Amino acid sequence: MSHPMNRREILKLIAAGAASTTLASCASTPEARKPLARVIVIGGGYGGATAARYLRLWGGNHIEVYLIERNTNFISCPLSNLVLGGSRQIDDLTMNYAKLRELGVIVLNDEVVSIDASKKRISLKKIADLDYDRLIVSPGIELMHEQITGYSAEAQKRVLHAWKAGPETVALREQLTSMRDGGVYVLSIPKAPYRCPPGPYERASQVAHYFKQAKPRSKVLVLDANEDIVSKKGLFLSAWNDLYKGILQYVPNQEVRELDAMTGTVKTEFDTHKGDVLNVLPPMRAGNLARDAKLITHNNRWCDVDWLSMESTAAKGIHVLGDATLAAPAMPKSASMANNHAKIAAAAILAQVLGEAPNPQPVIANTCYSYVSDSEAVHVTSVHRYDAEKKTLLTVPGSGGVSSARSALEKAYADAWARNIWSDTLG
Repeated sequence: MSHPMNRREILKLIAAGAASTTLASCASTPEARKPLARVIVIGGGYGGATAARYLRLWGGNHIEVYLIERNTNFISCPLSNLVLGGSRQIDDLTMNYAKLRELGVIVLNDEVVSIDASKKRISLKKIADLDYDRLIVSPGIELMHEQITGYSAEAQKRVLHAWKAGPETVALREQLTSMRDGGVYVLSIPKAPYRCPPGPYERASQVAHYFKQAKPRSKVLVLDANEDIVSKKGLFLSAWNDLYKGILQYVPNQEVRELDAMTGTVKTEFDTHKGDVLNVLPPMRAGNLARDAKLITHNNRWCDVDWLSMESTAAKGIHVLGDATLAAPAMPKSASMANNHAKIAAAAILAQVLGEAPNPQPVIANTCYSYVSDSEAVHVTSVHRYDAEKKTLLTVPGSGGVSSARSALEKAYADAWARNIWSDTLG
């Protein structure tokens, strides 16, 4: 994983700040031991947890870091499709925040009620308000069920999205294992952009793999609102043709507009499809926290940021990470990107605390693996560099690419990638 500023350079800056004349002149007073700034991070996913960790790694005791997360554990969305395929359990993807606490991050299991950007203060559900010098918001996504007629709160109990790893992942797996052999699993994909572009196609592969092993007369029907497969097209088509012919059917230009949970039917513009298990992914937007804080600036869905710092264009002093952002050109909404966004923000905040300019040309990389069976995987990579003229991150020409073919070696790389990013995010 690349990050925008060398750690040694950051530590030098911190050391220089700590050794300044002002601090040295009062070294014997209690104030000398106070942090230079308090940074509060909201959201303990790949973006928020990474930001909290790197603020402590690079800033040491000079930065007081809070991480506010409603859940007691971190559950990885990457690899959660393997739970549906049967080769992983949800416990394999569940981790805690203990190492962040050991590093000095103050981790609070609480929920943010409101953000007052003018007062630089957040209100929480359980404890007293907290003031901040800089705020990082990593709110993830919200599923827009209201965009699909019939996708009511009651229908959501039966028709799952499972696009946030956790209890719904387990519940969807139970629906699949309980389904009759000869049944139909319907997966509906929304129009891009959405969280993890190749994720639905990986999911279709995993469910097809499970059916091939356990329910060979069952079918996977993929209804894609997009005109075509949006990521790793050739690799997925090859896997489906070689491994799941007769099991998996892919149909593009099929935007689900209505569903009936009781009859197990979904309706597109021209067609009606019936399934034993419906897995409908509605359109997505930035999480409710971003909406409530008025950080959403584009199409009532996404948050614009300054890509040199990840600072919101709508609120000074607030940095937005991950899937909630209006993505730069060709930048996917992925765990890898959220992890890199966090490092841009951490470096920029530390530079700001010291009165320095942010890195003028951050370079970050995306890596995304997809498991097409229990033993083979594929990948796509890309490199993104800041363009001062266009004020955004652009794909570096000739960088990145995709696997030449699926393989067991790629699967080993995918497993290693997961272990590495979990360690980089949580310690």
